[in-house]
Amino acid sequence: MERLRCVPVDGSPERVDELVAAVDAALGGGPPVLPVGPGASVTPAAEPEPGTALVIATSGSTGGPKLVVLPAAALRASALATAQRLGGRARWLLALPAEHVAGVQVIVRALLAGRPPVVQDVRGGFRPEGFAAATAELGDGRRCTSLVPTQLGRLLDAGRAGLDALRSYDGVLVGGAALDPGLHARAGAAGVRVVTTYGMSETSGGCVYDGVPLADVRVDLGADGRIRLGGPTLAGGYLGDPERTADVFADGWFRTDDLGRWRDGRLEVLGRADDVINTGGEKVAPAAVERVLGAEPGVRAACVVGLPDAEWGQVVAAAVVLRPGDPVDENRLRSAVRAALGRAAVPRVVRGVDEIPLRGVGKPDRAAVARLLADVRHPGRELP
Repeated sequence: MERLRCVPVDGSPERVDELVAAVDAALGGGPPVLPVGPGASVTPAAEPEPGTALVIATSGSTGGPKLVVLPAAALRASALATAQRLGGRARWLLALPAEHVAGVQVIVRALLAGRPPVVQDVRGGFRPEGFAAATAELGDGRRCTSLVPTQLGRLLDAGRAGLDALRSYDGVLVGGAALDPGLHARAGAAGVRVVTTYGMSETSGGCVYDGVPLADVRVDLGADGRIRLGGPTLAGGYLGDPERTADVFADGWFRTDDLGRWRDGRLEVLGRADDVINTGGEKVAPAAVERVLGAEPGVRAACVVGLPDAEWGQVVAAAVVLRPGDPVDENRLRSAVRAALGRAAVPRVVRGVDEIPLRGVGKPDRAAVARLLADVRHPGRELP
């Protein structure tokens, strides 16, 4: 059994090149690789099984750190299915942190397409001008990249060279967090070929594109709406943690913490089960409210949380990012939610913010948003 190799990465092309070489060797049967980001310290308590190519450290949204074991076969299946869905092989630009599964999968897809990825230097953060410069290095031919919604928004806001570069891609995978309808519409109007993705480290990254599972990926909804995923892209479990593995991996399925529903033949993700807001006995999915708010004119982003309330148990609260200079029209936003989802889903608290606090790779930090909104006095006892 090959010993697990830890490879530190810091966003620089030089360090990513080292990771690319290690991943290439691992896919060919060499030592499995654990990418480690800046400031992180990971000490595996066990060695992975033969056939493992990668181990991804992830804390998820709840619970302690997990080390997700990804077999080479699962990574290949995911990368090949992605190429099939996007119309064939392409050159890839890596603009995401390489220690996360979305970043590593850009490396795997590029390697299986025959050439390593071009790497944007993100040590100083993501910059549209850096994206444009890195895109120019791709040369002619089909090109793809993977972004989080925040990066997509920055490129659209910046315009000019960054947006021109973005338009040149045959496929722009956007995942890591839900894509606001308004941002999605802006990207489409700008000529950007966006493909929304849903997945996690346990599924080798995105495995459902634009609501449709990749080839051979299976999706099942439990009686409570909990999403289960199956197929060849599944992880082998959690390194050194058989109890946690047995809790969520069983009979060829991985049980997620997310709720979903089928809508017009596509999977619609309603958010995490533990994010559901219970207000006066009514259950409200934050993601559903966020979609309505995000589709309203002038709303750039929205994050919805539940705030404790003595009478209702919780009340719905929303932080929204608006176009510069636009006021927060609470009545219009509340009316839109009421019309789409009913009275229980209407936010009692609506607050404009400059940006939504984030954690990890572009995911909204709901705990931080709740703290931002906790000091806002919400209306009286009558439902809005």
